[in-house]
Amino acid sequence: MKLVDLSIPLSEGTPTYPGDPEIKVKPWAFIDRDGYYMNVLKLGEHSGTHVDAPAHLIPGGKTVDEMPLDSFIGPGLVVDVREGEGEVSLDEVPEEAYSGRIVLFLTGGRELSPEVALFLAAQGAKAVGTDSASIGNEDVHTILLSEEIPIFENLTNIEDLLGEEFTFVAFPLKIEGGSGSPVRAVAIIE
Repeated sequence: MKLVDLSIPLSEGTPTYPGDPEIKVKPWAFIDRDGYYMNVLKLGEHSGTHVDAPAHLIPGGKTVDEMPLDSFIGPGLVVDVREGEGEVSLDEVPEEAYSGRIVLFLTGGRELSPEVALFLAAQGAKAVGTDSASIGNEDVHTILLSEEIPIFENLTNIEDLLGEEFTFVAFPLKIEGGSGSPVRAVAIIE
């Protein structure tokens, strides 16, 4: 078994989406002074590698603590669309069995088109992830989240999974009423 870390580090230097709160990490206790070490964290729910829950854009949508745990784990598949330009179009998405799979897009900074989101929802994708800060515009988010398809953003090391069979795992914090949560995303290659 091999584990591939798909999460970016969280620190004050981690980029945040424009308009989101900056990440703050402040020392709270020190071993030599307090007998233990601890930091205080201040960050938005959508900081670093994170998951969007339906409540992020869908009125009355499920919050991250209401989503079933099996939404965050499953067989993964990588779609490499780094060679294209602009939004990822439907003709760049290969014919695959997407049903029940967590589909990770290796984009190099591109976003999905609404047509791709509609296709993935119709095919029964379990979740969708990207190496970009955003999977796509508001329409893309709405299409996926209205079908309760979690969205994982700011993934890294996806290229290490090309051609591999793997299980994707990325559990959120159980934030009551949360619109999303930072995750530690991992791929398990057998």
